[in-house]
Amino acid sequence: MAKFLLSLHVLASVLFIGPVAVAVSMFPRRAGAALAGGPERAADAGMLRQLHRITQVYALLGIAVPVLGIGLAQVMDVLGQSWLIASMVLTAVAALSLLLFVLPAQQAAVDALVLEAGSEEHGKAVRGLKLLPMTAGVFNLLWAVVVVLMIVRPGSTTGA
Repeated sequence: MAKFLLSLHVLASVLFIGPVAVAVSMFPRRAGAALAGGPERAADAGMLRQLHRITQVYALLGIAVPVLGIGLAQVMDVLGQSWLIASMVLTAVAALSLLLFVLPAQQAAVDALVLEAGSEEHGKAVRGLKLLPMTAGVFNLLWAVVVVLMIVRPGSTTGA
């Protein structure tokens, strides 16, 4: 059972968290281009909407990763291990950063696409994008640390 859950957990991580990480990373550059205008604005606007949708859908699907992980930890009897607790905390922080910072900033950028380029609301949305690359980087860094903790498992007593 543990091998089956581990397979599902890793598969869900790759298939659900991977696309979110990529979409979150690509969004700020495309948002800047789409909101700046120019001849490529329509293509960038379409890509921007698609990246935001990918982030939303795969973030929702990504809930399977910690759910499967907790089930796996119960089967392996490692729920009290410090590396797992740290991973769960970092996963929660990553999820909160996505929900509280990344997704709202993406939505504001998508909403700004319909605003007039010189308007105050449009300018506010463009200024709001300044923190998006940083929050995207923090989100991806948190997931990288979680992956390392899952592999290295410092202090683990499971013998693996």
